[in-house]
Amino acid sequence: MQSAHRRRDNTMPVKPSVLQDRYRNRGTAFTLEERARLGITGRLPASVESLDQQAGRAYAQLQDQPSNLHKYIYLNQVHDRNQVLYYKLLGDHLNELLPVVYDPTVGEAIEKWSVDYRDSRAVYLSINRPEDMKASFQSLGLGPDDVDLIVVSDAQEILGIGDWGVNGTDISIGKLAVYTAAAGIDPNRVIAVNLDVGTDNEQLLNNPTYLGNRHARITGRRYDDFVALYLKTASELFPSAFLHFEDFGPSNARRILVENADKYRIFNDDMQGTGAIVMASAFSALKVTGGRWAEQRLVVFGAGTAGTGMADQIHAAMVRDGATPDEAKNNIWLIDIHGLVTDDMRDLPDYQQAYARPRSEVEGWSDGEIDLLTTLQHVKPTILIGTSTVHGAFTEEVVRTLAAGVERPLLLPLSNPTSRIEVMPSDAVPWSEGRVLMAVGIPVEPVQYNGVSYEIGQANNALLYPGLGLGTIVSGATHVTDNMLLAAAEAVAGQVDVSERGASLLPPVANLRASSATVAVAVAKAAAQDGVATKSYDNLIQAVQDAMWDPVYPADNLEDGR
Repeated sequence: MQSAHRRRDNTMPVKPSVLQDRYRNRGTAFTLEERARLGITGRLPASVESLDQQAGRAYAQLQDQPSNLHKYIYLNQVHDRNQVLYYKLLGDHLNELLPVVYDPTVGEAIEKWSVDYRDSRAVYLSINRPEDMKASFQSLGLGPDDVDLIVVSDAQEILGIGDWGVNGTDISIGKLAVYTAAAGIDPNRVIAVNLDVGTDNEQLLNNPTYLGNRHARITGRRYDDFVALYLKTASELFPSAFLHFEDFGPSNARRILVENADKYRIFNDDMQGTGAIVMASAFSALKVTGGRWAEQRLVVFGAGTAGTGMADQIHAAMVRDGATPDEAKNNIWLIDIHGLVTDDMRDLPDYQQAYARPRSEVEGWSDGEIDLLTTLQHVKPTILIGTSTVHGAFTEEVVRTLAAGVERPLLLPLSNPTSRIEVMPSDAVPWSEGRVLMAVGIPVEPVQYNGVSYEIGQANNALLYPGLGLGTIVSGATHVTDNMLLAAAEAVAGQVDVSERGASLLPPVANLRASSATVAVAVAKAAAQDGVATKSYDNLIQAVQDAMWDPVYPADNLEDGR
């Protein structure tokens, strides 16, 4: 009888070696003694390299890739082979590689994900098999104290490309990569999750290579029950985990957050993170203008969940500055595709209803829909935010009207990519005669006007959410409070000097790791002030530093295990 322990060619099967384990593999950095101990003698070239040498070679190979998508694929291959080397490479060149591992390149990768499917580092939860949810998490072999962070997406509203079903898994994976590179969140203590509830993308449903559930998106009670089961299961199995929600559709994102914010350690980056980075821009702008939060007048052009989330954060700041909730609400105007949001509009989404203006208040403004220009003429806002994805919506007349209303308005055209931005700074600065204070959603070059160089900060959420997550983890906060979000925003704004005309309102992304540590300390302090922190430290700054994982080869990761 053939032995069960032998292959048909009568040789013993080879046990998967450390070279196939991304968590332990060091490749050519294994010493000769380590190679002998691990049974990999002769499996590597004779030279023993340092991590810096490996990273230098990998970067040179990366530079040879013909496109950002090829660079994305190459980095994934490095990640699959050697996790430490991947994060060393990413951390050393974060400013350059952030657009490769995440937005915008990840969007292109997602569109081709099923066709190009390789290895995956995610957990896939199907709405058709909710009974498998607990077992799916348990298959990772992680205990209740082994997970700090879980990023989940149902991929309904991916960046600017919409519904991509299970293909959107790389959104969660990419977000985790940024958390680790920017804030030192331990990559061995994180999980990426895709909630596969179907897709309404006909291109995917008709594609024979598509790997997700082949049916339309499930909605209503069944969807809500599935999300509720996810929250319950994840929080019970990993009670210390920070639960990050990403790229959920507008009909679900705000509702899930509002209904669960007091029950779970939940955070929605599209709403809260984007809102907080806008707050950071506004904190810097107020240092220039000397204004108070309670005095601001806000117009949001593009009143989806992201734009409304920004309004929520600014509303909270107004209230903290002494305004009543109603007074703060009365200083906020939302504009969507049907014009100014008013209370007589039919089928208003729940997230817009709180800010709908009374029709009686705007009688006489217009015979029909009240457009952006008309709203600016009547409101004279101090802050105008664009999240509409309507390229060129902030015309010269719009910008000049905004600048005529107040001396130094804050103008935030945040839509991206460039083909969707509401106005380019190179136009807005001269149209306003250099008076607008700006941050935008894309990287742009400084604008030269009347002898002044205007540095335009990028309102990139990566400036904020990694540090927010780290501060939440370090403090053991049971919830993410408005005060924690405001503290994060203030910490980001505190890293720039706006005393010179033309100074950027936001710090560059080049020093994200140091920036994230600063944000984390502020967030942990706010958690303690709000009474939601469960951990305290004699030296919080050192505690944050100690919590940050470094991409180095440790002495204790050569045994079996994650």
